[in-house]
Amino acid sequence: MGFDERAESWDRSQRRQALADAVAEGIRCTIPLSPSMRLLDVGAGTGLLTRRLLPHVGTITGVDSSSAMLEKFAAIGGDTVGIHCDILAFESDAPFDGIVSSMTIHHIERIDLLFEKLHSLLKPGGFLAVADLAPEEGTFHDRGNEGVYHFGFDEAFLLQEAQRAGFVDISHTFIHRIEKPSGRVYDIFLLTARTKRRG
Repeated sequence: MGFDERAESWDRSQRRQALADAVAEGIRCTIPLSPSMRLLDVGAGTGLLTRRLLPHVGTITGVDSSSAMLEKFAAIGGDTVGIHCDILAFESDAPFDGIVSSMTIHHIERIDLLFEKLHSLLKPGGFLAVADLAPEEGTFHDRGNEGVYHFGFDEAFLLQEAQRAGFVDISHTFIHRIEKPSGRVYDIFLLTARTKRRG
């Protein structure tokens, strides 16, 4: 069952709601947000993270590869827009003040290309805030690993790729734990970074 088929029931999961709370709180505690900011939410899905950040910023553009998820994203209203697109193919007329993402990048094969793309979409001094899984054994996804390219991420690997793409002020912090009915526990990190400022 893909993301389109799961969109209708996606937000009913208390685990996902708690994760979105933790990621949003981690971002707000790390990044000074302001009403003038224009953000991009990568893998925005139904907008769980966008809903929590929107009161603190100006506008949020959500990009996702699932049209059904974006139908629910559209219900957020306010200063949001959803775009059905692969992030590596996404283009913007103007750079963003910040890019956020939650539990998406393990579905993207080429992390090097992803970080380069995200860097190119940010203003000088713009921020990146990405939450995802710490290394795991491939057991996180209950419905199998189709479309999963990474079983979590090693901190050193992410720091290397972020630096290679040109990011600075890179930080890696664990912000949440997900406990599944199986009893297995999965750690969630938040990676933050910035593009270099002019001058």
